[in-house]
Amino acid sequence: MRFADIVGQSAIKKRLIDSVRDNRISHAQLFLGKEGYGTLQLALAYAQYINCLNPTETDSCGECPHCRQMSKLEFPDLHLVFPVPPVPSGSKYKAISDAFRPEWVQFILNNPYATMQQWISSVASAANAQGMIRVDESDEIIRKLSLKATDYKIMVIWYPEKMNADTANKLLKLLEEPYEKTLFLLVAENSETMLKTILSRTQLVKVPRISEGDMVAALQARMGIDYNRAIEVSQLSDGDMNQVAEMIETSAEGKRYFELFVELMRACYSTQVLKKMEVVEALTSSKKAKAADAVEFGREQQKAFLAYCMRMVRENLIKNQSATELNRLNENEAEFAKNFARFIHPQNANDILNELDKAYAHIARNASAKIVLFDMCLNIFRYLREPYLPAK
Repeated sequence: MRFADIVGQSAIKKRLIDSVRDNRISHAQLFLGKEGYGTLQLALAYAQYINCLNPTETDSCGECPHCRQMSKLEFPDLHLVFPVPPVPSGSKYKAISDAFRPEWVQFILNNPYATMQQWISSVASAANAQGMIRVDESDEIIRKLSLKATDYKIMVIWYPEKMNADTANKLLKLLEEPYEKTLFLLVAENSETMLKTILSRTQLVKVPRISEGDMVAALQARMGIDYNRAIEVSQLSDGDMNQVAEMIETSAEGKRYFELFVELMRACYSTQVLKKMEVVEALTSSKKAKAADAVEFGREQQKAFLAYCMRMVRENLIKNQSATELNRLNENEAEFAKNFARFIHPQNANDILNELDKAYAHIARNASAKIVLFDMCLNIFRYLREPYLPAK
């Protein structure tokens, strides 16, 4: 992975390159930002630049033996840690990254801006499987970093917030007393669940959304999209390449999320309890979907859908307040918002968002999805029916 392969982020790229050229490489760095902003790509490009034999002032050479190995994520001193699903009981394999490394490498090379949910769904047999970095992984990290190396030993940890407490505590010791020429690159989307002691020992590299200008240029040059469409997609994506992929591909999953959001809001507003039960059943079905455009809703899909709902509530609040120039809605979402936005106003939007966020947190902690979602529907029912009373 070279810096030239990454959309935008010129300021971050320059900062990383300067740290190498000025010999100011911090031994532990936290790349923080959404997957679609290019956080993982920046970490991998940085690792390649550090070990490149002929680096230029702007990028790794891409041609030396080290770069060729790094481009395939096969460099011997590049170690990769990432969340994995649980292995079946009695399996001879441990639930560690090395057991899934070939699949993960191919997955990332094919989908540079891929999400963790997409990764877990691609390898997990159960629909509600959750990716974790378990305690067995920490022993592997210690073993690998204790080996001798001629170059920098680079440990890339994708989603460190998925480490359990024991793993995180063992990692903390390594961060406090690192081996010589060892570099930790932690790539996270949400630092709130990480140990504060780990955060305090890492140098923050905050990755912002991709600028609209960089996004438009990339859509035109890399995907052949005409200028007007590129502007539209860039505005709707909010600087997130994953949003771009969804809009361009118009995936069945994305369409289904919108359809379910419409069903959910109508059920929440309805006085009929049966309608609420029906939509909850649709959101918790673990049976394999028969229809080509259907979505199998495991726990990770439920969380992704609730995140989509929170975005839609915010967008409808913006429309309600007549700030349509700030809206990021596609054609179908904008059409629905014409009538729905009047039900989302400053006096109930925060309460609705809190209900969705609370449901997300409970489902993430393995609570019964049916109970959580039904309770959410009952509460949102009250808020949707609150009249809007503008301040005098």
